[in-house]
Amino acid sequence: MNRVAVRAIRAHLVRFCLSVLAVALGVAFVAGTFALRTMLGSTFADIIATTTLGDAYVRGADDAGGAAGPGAGTHNRVPLSLVGPIEQVDGVAAALPDLQGPVVLVGADGTAVQSTQAPSFAFAYDSRDRAVRLVAGHPPRGPGEVVVEQTTLDASGLAVGDDTTLVVGGELRPVRVVGVAEIGAALAGATVVFVDRATAEAAFAPDGTAVSIAVNAEPGVTEQQLADRLGPVLRQDATPGAPPAVAITGDEMRAEATESIEEVLGFVTTFLLVFAGVSLFVGAFIIANTFAMWVRQRTRELALLRAVGASPLQVFGSIVLQAALVGVVGAVLGVAGGLGLVVLLRRVMASFGMDLTGRVPLDAFTVVVSVLLGTLVSVAAAAVPARRAALVPPVDALRDEVTLPERSLVRRALVGATLLLVGAAAISRALLRPEADGADRMLGLGACAVVLGVLGVAPVVARGALTALGAPLLVLRPVGRLARGNVVRHPRRTANTAGALMIGMALVGASAVIAATAQASTRAIVTREASTDFILRVAPAGTVPAQAVADVRALPDVRAADAFATAAVRVAQGDDGSFTVTGVDPEAIGRSVRTTEVQGSFRDALARGDVAVQRTTARDEGWRVGDELTLTGTGEPRSVRIGAVIDSPAFGVPLVAPQAVLDELVPADQQQVTTVFVTAVPGTDLEELRGELTTTVLPYVVVTVMDPEQFVSDLAEQVDRVLVILYALLGLSVVIAVLGIVNTLALSVIERTREIGLLRAVGLGRVQLGSTITVESVLTAVFGTAVGLVVGVALAATLPTVFADRGLRTLAVPWGSLLVMLALAVVVGVLAAVWPAIRAARLPVLLAVSAE
Repeated sequence: MNRVAVRAIRAHLVRFCLSVLAVALGVAFVAGTFALRTMLGSTFADIIATTTLGDAYVRGADDAGGAAGPGAGTHNRVPLSLVGPIEQVDGVAAALPDLQGPVVLVGADGTAVQSTQAPSFAFAYDSRDRAVRLVAGHPPRGPGEVVVEQTTLDASGLAVGDDTTLVVGGELRPVRVVGVAEIGAALAGATVVFVDRATAEAAFAPDGTAVSIAVNAEPGVTEQQLADRLGPVLRQDATPGAPPAVAITGDEMRAEATESIEEVLGFVTTFLLVFAGVSLFVGAFIIANTFAMWVRQRTRELALLRAVGASPLQVFGSIVLQAALVGVVGAVLGVAGGLGLVVLLRRVMASFGMDLTGRVPLDAFTVVVSVLLGTLVSVAAAAVPARRAALVPPVDALRDEVTLPERSLVRRALVGATLLLVGAAAISRALLRPEADGADRMLGLGACAVVLGVLGVAPVVARGALTALGAPLLVLRPVGRLARGNVVRHPRRTANTAGALMIGMALVGASAVIAATAQASTRAIVTREASTDFILRVAPAGTVPAQAVADVRALPDVRAADAFATAAVRVAQGDDGSFTVTGVDPEAIGRSVRTTEVQGSFRDALARGDVAVQRTTARDEGWRVGDELTLTGTGEPRSVRIGAVIDSPAFGVPLVAPQAVLDELVPADQQQVTTVFVTAVPGTDLEELRGELTTTVLPYVVVTVMDPEQFVSDLAEQVDRVLVILYALLGLSVVIAVLGIVNTLALSVIERTREIGLLRAVGLGRVQLGSTITVESVLTAVFGTAVGLVVGVALAATLPTVFADRGLRTLAVPWGSLLVMLALAVVVGVLAAVWPAIRAARLPVLLAVSAE
């Protein structure tokens, strides 16, 4: 039977190749995801291994919940006063405080040196730092000199000896490039410069604290010995009331850094694997449909096998073996395709300045998982058709015409209807109680049940829907009548073929509605809550320099420039975790920002030194007006009172505090200011003020002046960029679905060889025959697309109710985009029919008529 299975593949090589391609595309995504994650992991592991070279590290003992600022990890900062005592410890060769902070380097073209969204940092240069090697020039000897990392220097167009500008601590500083340094690993697009120790301390450690202190050991001293010797000194020299510091080995520090990166990469992996799963699920539809048609076409052959002694198990095994071969070959090709995708992606990222180190990985785990997944999906998809083939009675071999009886659709329809009801019930519960815990999960489970239910009832719906869709085509005689009759005659096959497209288009339609809703909600939020004339904005990875804000406030036509700074602090109530806090001047409330006050007065609360809490946060944490919260930043804890509960998507953070309170918790250099609202003096010519603002912030390079409409458009463009990525990922499932239509049409031509011959014999022309196949394809594609879009739009329309607390409050349906997708379905149907139509038209009439 193994030989029979192999010969069947050779006899139907085209069908085999199409099925293999469907599996390969899905597996390529899986293999590419694992390979990309491995490559990203190795890139950051190389960064950690080549930059974290201390034998021991002194860091904070308390988990500050990320409050220590950029690059600080999750622990409190440590005082620089510990450097002296540490260097006196026996076995210590050097103690190097980690002094770093955001800067902006101006390149030779007068623009900021920054690639993609990677950060731009300055570090204190120290010749004892093992991670940095000076390759040209000399170290920085004062505030007017910098050393630039080699990759950054290449991107900037600068050279040693060139004069430029550096924005440090919000101040413009003319500097000269006096040296070039190398770091052992590619920095994934980060911009890195080095300044002298005094400058770094003044700019990045004004409170006398650092992220950590790297300690190098003298020869012969182990990491553990060094850490043990540092412990007593840290306890002895600890400042009363200051956050405690601990000493850990270099290996422990590198392990902590690696673990934090693994958490981020785990999210990326999950995100990509979801789309890989969708692609494999769509591919399974094609495989199942292919083998079902293949079994129907070979019914007489299978009956003959049973008649000559083949057991049902042997027939079943032969078909499963063919499916396994499809899976194995497709998976192997998919692994190669996945690696090719990663190579392409790495080149694209490199063109944007984000270099990833190492070769594209090909490990045993990726290969084994990919091959097993492809094989199991193929075997599972072919199991039901194989079972039907195994049960073909041997006596059927003696009949002139042998066909498998079509199973009733009642059972499938009942299962589908049940899933639809269960899904609708889950969605209704989420809509009726959106504030309940798990409402989002309930909505997701309900959506999955609805999609599966629609796939279940699709054959029942297909007959009526296709009859209606094909009615306008009846004027194209005889093409329209023949095409509609063919797709309606086999509703199960048509629904299964369209099912793959339904899934992809449901996701595409839902994504389009989500994007339009996000944009409409953002526009509504800005219109409702923002009361400003202009907005100063920087990239998400940057911050508006403090001096730029001061310069804008000094303009005579500016009434106010309200900066919104954010930082993370730890709250010792509720979940005892980290919360993002926005600091704002109390006078800005009502002047630049309008909010919905649920309880208490927002402005009065901030004026008293109290904090305001978002409604959803207060509900989740059980907080009320009058409760006391203990907030911990980089220094001592501070007790604050909840003075108001607000409902403000514009702030988008759990807590809002007076700027003075945030400054006490987190130093200004560790806060991030991405937005400044500028209000003009009444009667000011706004166009003239725009020119003044543009001139004022021009030296700071990264600051952009926008009016509210441009601000909304900028946010919308960010949504569009995410949508493009989603469409690209979902496009793979659509491509697989198109292959399914091609596959089904090709098999349908083979199945109807005799019928096609008879039609040609009675006068149907080749063009008419090809047109019939094309119309069948278009009807199938339009049916799948229409049903998919209806399901996707309906499910996405529930999001504003469930996720209103997260900013999605204004439902918007992009009807124009949906109509374009329907039009594209016609194009997809025509393209999918090209090869099957040509093949059908070229069938010799006499051979087709005599075919069995």
